Amino acid sequence: MKEDLANAILSQIREDEIVSMACDVVNIPSPTGEELEMGRYMRRALEETGLDVTWQEVEDGRANVVGLWEGTGNGKSLMFNGHMDTSNSGREIFLTGLGYKPTAVIRGGMIYGLGIYNMKGALVCYTQAVKALMRAGIKLEGDVTIAAVAGEIEKTQWSDEFVGKEYRGYGVGTRHLVNHGVLPDMCILGEPTDMQLVLGHYGTVWVRLSTHGHYVHTAFTRGKQDHSSIFRLKEILPPIYEWIAAWEKKAVYGGQPGVVNVGCLRGGHPWRVSRTPERADVFLDVRVPPTMPLKEVRVSIKQLVLDLRKKHPDYGIEYETFVSVPGAEIAKDHPLVKTIEACHQRVLGSAPKHATVLWDSDASVMTRYGIETLNYGPSSGPRDAEGEKVAIETLVNTTKVYALAAAEICGVR
Repeated sequence: MKEDLANAILSQIREDEIVSMACDVVNIPSPTGEELEMGRYMRRALEETGLDVTWQEVEDGRANVVGLWEGTGNGKSLMFNGHMDTSNSGREIFLTGLGYKPTAVIRGGMIYGLGIYNMKGALVCYTQAVKALMRAGIKLEGDVTIAAVAGEIEKTQWSDEFVGKEYRGYGVGTRHLVNHGVLPDMCILGEPTDMQLVLGHYGTVWVRLSTHGHYVHTAFTRGKQDHSSIFRLKEILPPIYEWIAAWEKKAVYGGQPGVVNVGCLRGGHPWRVSRTPERADVFLDVRVPPTMPLKEVRVSIKQLVLDLRKKHPDYGIEYETFVSVPGAEIAKDHPLVKTIEACHQRVLGSAPKHATVLWDSDASVMTRYGIETLNYGPSSGPRDAEGEKVAIETLVNTTKVYALAAAEICGVR
């Protein structure tokens, strides 16, 4: 890109507008299932920017907001995609940091608040990048789309106990998006990467393993503790952890070992501990490299269960897999990767780092539809006790990179 063109674009990026919009979006609570007000805000913001806006109802009270800036020719089309739901609700009493609340606070050049990091900050950068291009009088050959989607956060419905839209995450909005015709050539996904290029991330399979036991009053448990489902769960945990260790060695990707999280243990009734529980459960989050078929988890877990059943035939051991989300990757020589590298270098004066991560993103959905996707977005260090925060400078620099990248990818007439 010519220097005078790049400078014309960058001169139209306004820090005060970035900060104002960032505070606006943080101040709108939008946990999974409650994205409606955030969607209405994004619709107004994209319309005021000058985009043609489509409201995609995902379900009652939830929608995707899709803004289109149609190009003048047949250049490549680029989508900026970001989720509106936040990792937490802001109502958790054990999360006390400023960055865990849906109230924006500016302190020491940082913006604190729920969602600024994951990933409302990116939605701000997308909008302001397109606004800068338009102010600069740029005419793009290809189309640019900004998609603000519902329901990305890693959570799911389970059984008949955890049901409803507050549990429908894991890409529900982006699946609706691509199922209903939004199919660009490529996508920038502004997850909180600290402005590193994430060329690949793991997928996941969630698994429940259970033991069964007798349901009996405390008065009749003496000498029968080994009949309890909780005791039996204790007995199968060591083999499960042995399986985890073996899986982590097997699931190597990008030079990193795999990981399995024991995310939940359940058994019994807190309101009636005078009864032994009829069932006890352990829930696993098994991370899977994008180069490995997800079914390998099912096959491996099934073998574990068969071995446990053989050793403990009276334990009533059962299992289910109830989430399956593939990983995603993009080639390091893909034009989108090369463009972001060059734009990052121009803005920050140094080459960006590359990373492989264990978290999942909506790239899982888009790459399955042939939409090559790169995760690259604003954050400022790992989340800590303070919660979510992003430096204003990072938001400004990310906006600059996005604006230059859009002009380069789509082509300027």
